[in-house]
Amino acid sequence: MVRVVPDVPAIHKRFDYSVPPSLQADLRVGSRVRIELHGRRVGAWVVEDHVAGAPGVPLKPLAASSGDGPPPELVAVAEWAAWRWAGPLSSFLGTASPPRVVRGAWRSGVVPGPTDGGPADGGAGNGGAGNGAVSGAPRSPGGGSVALVDGILGGEITSSRPARADASVVRLAPSLDATLVVEELLHRMGPSGVLVLVPSVGRAAQLAARLRRSGLSVALMPEGWEQAASTAAVVVGTRAAAWAPIPKLRAAMVLDAHDEAYREERSPTWSAVDVVVERGRRDGAPVALLSPCPPVVVTEGRRLVTTARSVERRGWPVVEVVDRTGDDPRTGLFSERLARLLHSVLDRPEGRAVCILNRTGRARLLACAQCGALARCTRCGGALAQDDTGAGLQCRRCGEHRPTVCAECDGTRFKALRIGVTRATEELAALTGVEAHEVTASSDPSDAGALADARLVVGTEAALHRVPRCDAVAFLDIDQHLLAARFGAGEETLSLLARAARLVGPRHGGGRLLVQTRIPDHEVLRAAVHADPAMAAGPEREIRRALGLPPFGALAVLRGPGGPAYAEGVAAVEGITVSADGDRWLLRAPDHTTLCDGLAAVPRPAGRLRVEVDPTDA
Repeated sequence: MVRVVPDVPAIHKRFDYSVPPSLQADLRVGSRVRIELHGRRVGAWVVEDHVAGAPGVPLKPLAASSGDGPPPELVAVAEWAAWRWAGPLSSFLGTASPPRVVRGAWRSGVVPGPTDGGPADGGAGNGGAGNGAVSGAPRSPGGGSVALVDGILGGEITSSRPARADASVVRLAPSLDATLVVEELLHRMGPSGVLVLVPSVGRAAQLAARLRRSGLSVALMPEGWEQAASTAAVVVGTRAAAWAPIPKLRAAMVLDAHDEAYREERSPTWSAVDVVVERGRRDGAPVALLSPCPPVVVTEGRRLVTTARSVERRGWPVVEVVDRTGDDPRTGLFSERLARLLHSVLDRPEGRAVCILNRTGRARLLACAQCGALARCTRCGGALAQDDTGAGLQCRRCGEHRPTVCAECDGTRFKALRIGVTRATEELAALTGVEAHEVTASSDPSDAGALADARLVVGTEAALHRVPRCDAVAFLDIDQHLLAARFGAGEETLSLLARAARLVGPRHGGGRLLVQTRIPDHEVLRAAVHADPAMAAGPEREIRRALGLPPFGALAVLRGPGGPAYAEGVAAVEGITVSADGDRWLLRAPDHTTLCDGLAAVPRPAGRLRVEVDPTDA
């Protein structure tokens, strides 16, 4: 008998079935099957075998085999993920399964074990820091990548390491080539059992092609699921590749570990970074999280590996901050310095510039009508907006109230700053005399050809992902990002600046990054100017510690008709506090163990319910 989980998200129960003799040879934990359930045939996964059923209770037989699913080791990780993000196990098993029917993947080739495909004499072995090359691996690229990989592999990695000392964080400046670090690691360890994640499909394809040119066998997920399961190939992919069918990881790298693309927006809201770290912890494999600006939740309690300060500075462009504090809010978006920069770039026939403006806005910004200073919270630094009564100001981040008085000049009149990317596109075209192309998240991707030839691009942050290279990037109003109504806004802003820095290239290349702001002394802007993300990480860490935010606490948000009943049940769990926040319920706990145990202990209500653990908009 076997125990199965149906491929029906609304069903959280497990069921026992007997195994017909014709299917016994093909079944293992993780196998996909078809079952008869409530009068209809549905898919399912085997999660336990050799189950001792209740005596005297006849069981239905499995209807059919649907091929291979994730290996047993990955089924165990999926069980953990279902607890960690309060979601159905079937959701994670589905992500870990092949996109088409695959049979015999675990018998068609040699599945690499702890030492299969390992290094030749003098190699790194099971995650150690060896000095010899591995047969079939690319040549060492040398340079700074050698020291970085030494830092990643430094020290013995075991499954008994302290909590959160489960990965290395590599802070690599935006213009430095992270692929060199990947190649050096593969040179040390070989491709077998190595997983590399990147945030976008395009970058995954580029990385796979580059590694193949060096002579490596590459399994590009998800199409390469069977190859990843049965050959000694390095596995490359995006978020879902965190569930690649590697029975035992030997090493893993996550490029741009700060990127929001690693976070699943649909429920359950799991993080690919956390999944890879957990897999590495279980398998005793070194995991490296590469980022030009690693967030506090990534760095806290982990070993930080960096380049020399001179190398990191060279990897950032010149960042110029335009202080608009004294400007009248009615003077518009374009400072004289911005105009000079755009003309200096666009007056050259080959010059290209990108201007970024968040059209919809993440916060409604208020500026003092007298001195122009932005209304900011004195507790957390967030943007203030008028409260529901209209008699005071309220922080959208932490809920702090204060009178309608300017903290700089004691003025009592405020003006709302209203901006729009379409109007900005028209005005910049008129200002520069160059045709401007508007780009937003809803822009047609088929316009990539025209965009490649565009000399002036104006758009939301989506433009940073559509334009491959430019000479200058200007953030017309960075304050909308810095003061967004959610925690982590500063870290997200620094990641945008890092993305823009990658477009304009390193300092010696002459590219420019310009930001217009009314808070020029903000720690995020100082960090970008000095090419030192630690300058922003320190204040962010203190705010999170003071407010009990991750990694110094755990959060979850409940939404939907089933929210009130579920919130009432969770509120009774010791250590979890529940508060209503509009049409949602915010759950706080001192750590994820308390939070996730509490969520798992309370039965789900009948109504629709969305549970977001680690919400991004808190």
